[in-house]
Amino acid sequence: MIIFLKPNLPIKQENEFRRFLADKKVDVVPVVRRNQTLLVVTGRFSESTKLEVKQHPAVASVLETDRSYKLAAKSFNKESSKIKLNGHLEIGGKEIILMAGPCSVESKAQIAESAKEIKSAGCQILRGGAFKPRTGPYDFQGLGKIGLHFLKEAAKTHSLKVITEIVDVRDIELIEKYTDIFQVGTRNMQNYALLRELGKKRKPVLLKRGMWATYKEFLLAAEYILLGGNENVILCERGIRTFVPETRFTLDLSAVAYLKHETHLPVIVDPSHGTGRANLVRAMSREAIAAGADGLLIEAHLDPRKSFSDADQAISMQELNKLVKEVKKVARAVDRI
Repeated sequence: MIIFLKPNLPIKQENEFRRFLADKKVDVVPVVRRNQTLLVVTGRFSESTKLEVKQHPAVASVLETDRSYKLAAKSFNKESSKIKLNGHLEIGGKEIILMAGPCSVESKAQIAESAKEIKSAGCQILRGGAFKPRTGPYDFQGLGKIGLHFLKEAAKTHSLKVITEIVDVRDIELIEKYTDIFQVGTRNMQNYALLRELGKKRKPVLLKRGMWATYKEFLLAAEYILLGGNENVILCERGIRTFVPETRFTLDLSAVAYLKHETHLPVIVDPSHGTGRANLVRAMSREAIAAGADGLLIEAHLDPRKSFSDADQAISMQELNKLVKEVKKVARAVDRI
């Protein structure tokens, strides 16, 4: 159950209601949102107590839900959530949102030229990693703060928004200054300390599905962010590990349809990590939009052979241009443009 308190309820009345719940042994977790405080009930109680709660003068309404992910569930918000970036770009609306760029920010010149090409191709958001979680400790780990500066400068020059990965909870304040969207990678999907801290922010968070995660585990991870009061969560399907050796991961596009049915949150697909093969990215991008995705996250490099990381899955800028044109055709076919 979720209890919606009346808007602008005086703190004295809210505290009185919380004491009433405590006396009734009703355990709740408060969620402070922009215009209203919610109380998520975590335990069970009697029908008589439920009736008293519904009739209490501090309560605006009560929502009963059978989902363990209460705030992410469609029952919580029957309308699809739309996330606005600075009042202009909208994620989760009718328009397909395209995020593209290199896996890593390698130099000022590289990211500046990449931003120019990405804007020309028709993308709206520049991606690039300044902090990179790599499987091997000796692999390129990113340029750090200077990389963030290069990324932001390049995006600003070409009127693009920025998405970059947050790896360490200690870097949140730094990265917040440079990015428009925090990206949480697959390895950090269940980094609950990081998710809780991002829940305290109001900047959008793109949460990637863990390579091992079930749909329920994925949505429960999103719930950690929502529970902190941050309503701006974007789900990203990026492939899971299966018995198939021919691709890096198996891109699970059934997840898109499931998530769109089960949740109100926007859903993005990453076909680059999802396959690990550049020659499959365009095809899987088309299929992702047909499946109902709200956008794509693409690795595109000026010269994929020279990419510092994930070279096998990075497409060229020429391929990106072809991809955008093909995706727009599919988007029109499914009434997304």
